[in-house]
Amino acid sequence: MEFTVQQIADLLQGQVQGDCQATVNRLAKIEEGTPGSLSFLSNPKYEHFLYNTGASAVIVSKTLELKQAVSTNLILVDDPYSAFSTLLEVYQQALASMREGVEEPCFLGENSSIGPNHYRGAFSYIGKNCKIGKNVHIYPHAYIGDSVTIGDNTVIYAGVKIYPDTVIGSSCTIHAGAVLGSDGFGFAPQKDGSYKTIPQIGNVVIEDHVSIGANTTVDCATMGSTIIRTGTKIDNLVQVAHNVEIGRHTVVAAQTAFAGSSKVGNYCTIAGQVGVVGHVSIADRTIVGAKSGISKNIKEEGTFVQGAPAFDYKQNLRAMAVFRKLPELQKQVDELREKR
Repeated sequence: MEFTVQQIADLLQGQVQGDCQATVNRLAKIEEGTPGSLSFLSNPKYEHFLYNTGASAVIVSKTLELKQAVSTNLILVDDPYSAFSTLLEVYQQALASMREGVEEPCFLGENSSIGPNHYRGAFSYIGKNCKIGKNVHIYPHAYIGDSVTIGDNTVIYAGVKIYPDTVIGSSCTIHAGAVLGSDGFGFAPQKDGSYKTIPQIGNVVIEDHVSIGANTTVDCATMGSTIIRTGTKIDNLVQVAHNVEIGRHTVVAAQTAFAGSSKVGNYCTIAGQVGVVGHVSIADRTIVGAKSGISKNIKEEGTFVQGAPAFDYKQNLRAMAVFRKLPELQKQVDELREKR
C-alpha cells in the first residue's frame, strides 16, 4: 500500500514540512530508513539519525528545533510516539481486513450468530447459543464454548480457548494460546488430608478495548464474574485468578499473578513478575515495581511500591543501599567488639 506524505499527515492531524506528494509504502526505524519508508522520532537521543536518515518522511514533534538542515520530509504532530502508534494500529487493521470469509473445516453451533465481514480460520470451533459481532476475526484452532458473547471488531488469535458463558467486549485482542474462563483454583481441605473440588460456576467478563497476551490465563469466578475493565492491557504469561477485578486502563507486565478476589484499581502499572495475594485491594494509579509481592491493601492513590513484601519505592531504594553495605557494617561492628 502506498500513501502520500499529505495523506499520512491528514490521518494524524499533522502538518507537512517538505514535499506533500512524496510517497511512502512501508514503516521503518529512523536509523534504518530507506527511500519509500516512513519513520518517527520521539526520543531526543536518536535525533542525530534525523539528519542523515534515508526515510522519505519522518514523524516529529511540532516543538522540535532543528540543529541543521534535513533531506527528508517531516510530518509535524503533537506527540510523535502516539501518532506512530495510531499509524501502526491503522496498518494492522488494514491487514486484518484483508481476511474475510470462512475457511474449511470449521464449526458453528446451533443458534449461534456472527456478524458481517467476519473471518473464521480453519479448525475453529464456535459452540451453541453464541453471539458474535461484526468484523470479528477468529483464527485457526480457536475454541469458543457455548453461550459466549463477543463484541464487534475483536480479534481471537490461533489456539485461544474461551470457556462457556464468557463475555468479551468490542475491539479486544486475545493473543494466541490465551485461556479465558478456566476453573478457579478452589479446593476445600478435608479431615483426611485430601481436597474436595469447589465447583466454579461464575464466568469471565472482558470489557471493550482490552488486550490479553499470549498464554495468559483468566479464571472464571467461583460465583459472579472475574472482570477486566475497559482499556486494560495484559502481557503474556499472566495469571488472573477467580473473582479478580482489574480496573480501567491498567497495564500488567509478563509473569504477574493475581490471587483470588484481589482488586486492582484504574490506571495502575504492574511490572513483571509481581505477585498479589488474595483479597487485597490496590488503589487507582498505583505503580508496582518488578518482582514485588503485594501482601496487604494499598489504600492511597498514586502510590509507588517496590520489594517483597512491597513498600514505598524511595524507602525501598534506601533500604537496598543499606543492605548492600551490611558486610562492611558487620566488619566495623566486629572491629569495635575487638577493641573493647
